[in-house]
Amino acid sequence: MSENKMAGNDKVPELTNAEFNDFTKEGLALVDFFAEWCMPCVMMGPIIDELSEKFKGKIKFGKVNVEDNQSLAAKHNVSSIPNMILFKNGKEIERFIGSVSAEDFEVKLKKFL
Repeated sequence: MSENKMAGNDKVPELTNAEFNDFTKEGLALVDFFAEWCMPCVMMGPIIDELSEKFKGKIKFGKVNVEDNQSLAAKHNVSSIPNMILFKNGKEIERFIGSVSAEDFEVKLKKFL
């Protein structure tokens, strides 16, 4: 992954069905299930990017576009978005649904470190 400091969506990789299991199987991984047309999801984008920097080396961050990966969304019972799922060694340990402020989200995530 490039260390690009420019603003954009390249800080947090978008995962495909094939990459998902490898991404979540070891350690802590937060996956943001989103859609381009979902305004709260779009608003969460910069917060997810910011937190991915703050938790670098502790929690991996990834995104799943529910439009492109409907089977993955269905497998994880994602019916409303934004929906962020925290995995530890491949198992879901927490779920955050809806918009969350960066401060609140950071506090919630620190509990799992």
